Amino acid sequence: MAQTRRRRVKHTATFEERLAEEALRFKEAAEEQPAGRMARELLLRRAQLAETASRMNRWLPSPGLSSSGLASRK
Repeated sequence: MAQTRRRRVKHTATFEERLAEEALRFKEAAEEQPAGRMARELLLRRAQLAETASRMNRWLPSPGLSSSGLASRK
């Protein structure tokens, strides 16, 4: 059975920049929808998820989360 090769993409923007762009696109698309529409709510939710992912991406490498920091607390 032949394996398919995974496509590699060389990104020019950082992960955080791509998340911010995605959140902005979702917010702009939501503004075009009438208030109260499910499509608008879903787009706003996707924007919120992208912003949350960006915050988590900044939080994860913080010094308080290192495995050596957890071991020294015990």
